[in-house]
Amino acid sequence: MLVFVIVLLGLGAWMVIIFNGLVTLRNRVANAFRQIDVQLKRRHDLIPNLIESVKGEMKFEKETLERVILARGAAVSAGQGGNMNEVLAKEGMLTQALGKLMALSENYPNLKANEAVRTLMEELTHTENQIGFSRQLYNDEATKFNTKQQVFPTNLFSAMLGFSASDLWELPADSPDRETPKVNLAI
Repeated sequence: MLVFVIVLLGLGAWMVIIFNGLVTLRNRVANAFRQIDVQLKRRHDLIPNLIESVKGEMKFEKETLERVILARGAAVSAGQGGNMNEVLAKEGMLTQALGKLMALSENYPNLKANEAVRTLMEELTHTENQIGFSRQLYNDEATKFNTKQQVFPTNLFSAMLGFSASDLWELPADSPDRETPKVNLAI
């Protein structure tokens, strides 16, 4: 009887350790996702200032400016729902629209010389880098969490304890961001 009680207490302690480890990893995944959200919010806040700064010079690029504005609106509304696949898709469209805006702005010497525009572009570039780092951190944490759930013996109890795998932040198969960039060095 004493051996049975000791085994039962040992099993209970072991379940507590497994549960606490999974909770810790789940919270780290949630925190990493929120860090992406912080960087996306920063990007969303920079875009209206950038649009206002370039609007006067880029009169002929009205379609590009409108695309950025619409993509930003869609990305902001997707972020409020919290569905990662929707957020990823909308943020991908925003990234593509911003890339086109930044590329077109190179054709306008007055924009390149404007200190405010240059500063906003640098801040946006820095924010894009931070988003990339935050996504990488999220994927690292989600992979640790998913792996912990899938390895023996934790896999025997993770679903029973209410844990499920986290989605990784990845580009959809049909994303334009997956295409190899075309470089033209002809002058």
